[in-house]
Amino acid sequence: MPPPPAAPSAVQLVTVDAETDGQRIDNFLLRILKNVPRSHLYRVLRRGEVRVNKGRIKADYRLRCGDVVRIPPLHLTPPAAPGRVPATQLAQLDQAVRYEDERLLIIDKPSGLAVHGGSGLSYGLIESLRQLRPGHELELVHRLDRDTSGCIIISKRRSTLRELHQLMRDSKLDKRYLALLVGELAQAEITVDAPLKKNVLSSGERLVKVDERDGKPARSRFRRVRRFTFNGQTFTLVEVQLITGRTHQIRVHAAHLGAPLAGDVKYGDDAANRMLKTAGLTRLFLHAASVQIRLEAMTQPLRVETPLPIELEQLLTVLGACA
Repeated sequence: MPPPPAAPSAVQLVTVDAETDGQRIDNFLLRILKNVPRSHLYRVLRRGEVRVNKGRIKADYRLRCGDVVRIPPLHLTPPAAPGRVPATQLAQLDQAVRYEDERLLIIDKPSGLAVHGGSGLSYGLIESLRQLRPGHELELVHRLDRDTSGCIIISKRRSTLRELHQLMRDSKLDKRYLALLVGELAQAEITVDAPLKKNVLSSGERLVKVDERDGKPARSRFRRVRRFTFNGQTFTLVEVQLITGRTHQIRVHAAHLGAPLAGDVKYGDDAANRMLKTAGLTRLFLHAASVQIRLEAMTQPLRVETPLPIELEQLLTVLGACA
């Protein structure tokens, strides 16, 4: 890994090495400039102040070995001491490991735990795991929303991270979710192909919308599992397969179908959410139920499954009793 820039007061030139080959420029900068606010990094990227081989690039540009990255003078915030994770939470996360080898681990992330610290959080999942597994170069392979539970993959080697990212780009990382929709699924199986555009509000909140003109390609496959009726409202339990992996993709595609996710306070149905709260739902009903991958060194695909958390199972029991 290239060394971090020595001083924020001068332009820095960093040559990309083989370990960084294929990484997005925004993730590269976030990794080596840990004390620069994310919002500021994306701002200088948009302005074209970061150059690669003397040319302007976008945030999704993928670096190549030998590229020379020009990093402009940046304001660094004083480094904060990493928050110490309570021993009880570390013990819970240790119990939540569903698979681990020398290259990766797969965690059953609880709802309510952010994947990383920031925005007022002193730590998240990745900081907790780094305290739980010191001495490893742990990195998030993908992300889950804070309120989403279930399978999340963590790499323990830079080479494994690159290979897993390539699988994701090739749509060869099979991720399945269980979600409860407010409403009907018109067919037993529906593929939503609706481009998504991410916007960041002045408050810093992310808001994603379907945008046929400027959105990035996004595909999700919804399959009906079971219908429920509660207080005259229909709910549908579905399995969702992500073909792409955009921010808030399942949530926005479900709302696009006219059947938003239960418990979704951003894209959902407020009246239905209030109704479900009386039945015990206090979170987003979205769970990463399984993941299947096959790295080059594997003779067989690796499939890891995580059951629905007890609070979601209990809700389905209540809805089933009222059917």
